[in-house]
Amino acid sequence: MAVKLTVGLGADVAVISRTRDKEANALELGADRLLVSSDEEAMAELQSGFDLIIDTVPVQHEVNPYVSLLAVDGALVMVGYFGPLPAADTTPLLFGRRTIMGTPVGGLAETQELLDFCAKKNILPACEMIRMDQINEALERMEKSDVRSRFVIDMSTLEG
Repeated sequence: MAVKLTVGLGADVAVISRTRDKEANALELGADRLLVSSDEEAMAELQSGFDLIIDTVPVQHEVNPYVSLLAVDGALVMVGYFGPLPAADTTPLLFGRRTIMGTPVGGLAETQELLDFCAKKNILPACEMIRMDQINEALERMEKSDVRSRFVIDMSTLEG
């Protein structure tokens, strides 16, 4: 959704991933390109190239490689992970006036504004409908990072 929303706002969007295997999906969502974070040359070329990075990684991870991608006054916004992070190097934060911040979710007014924007731009979440008996398989897929959408359980398949 972060990709779809930023594209809807008219931003130049790059998806950052450890490997190239998400490239087709990123482009399909509307991103302009994929940046492979394990490609040191590509990361070096884009130093100070981003005003905003929306970090949706749901597990503990290093943020230092991404901070240097931020332009002066840029922000890295954590929305995917709650909890402690490995220590951040404050040098690029101080000298680049960069910020690391987080946000859980907006209130009612922000949510309504987002829903109105999505309706206006026809931005819809990617969903995969599953039967109730597929829930364990869905959990296994989530653990393997084999999910590109949100699971929606078809409640009519609930026995009872």
